[in-house]
Amino acid sequence: MTGNDYQILAGRTIPENATQESMIQHAVFGLCSEAGEVAGIFQKVYQGHDIDREHLKKEMGDCLWMLAELCTAYDFDLNEIMELNIEKLRKRYPDGFSADRSLHRSEKDI
Repeated sequence: MTGNDYQILAGRTIPENATQESMIQHAVFGLCSEAGEVAGIFQKVYQGHDIDREHLKKEMGDCLWMLAELCTAYDFDLNEIMELNIEKLRKRYPDGFSADRSLHRSEKDI
């Protein structure tokens, strides 16, 4: 499945009456909420719990859904976003991760 395939299938569950503004707000607040649920899974480690891998996968999927909704709201395609991110990482770390390159990034590297 490609990112665009996912975006189309996930988009079937966006309410029909959703506006661009409501989709943006839902996606941004939802992403924060779902990322918090991912963090909560790891927080439980401090209480003696093991990482629930199946739960983690589901919450990661919810994060992805929110990103797909945000892409849809802005008429971006998820494949392009994934490609842009890899391009940025290749420029930043042409030989793989480097702590030195991470610490000494150019001002234009966002």
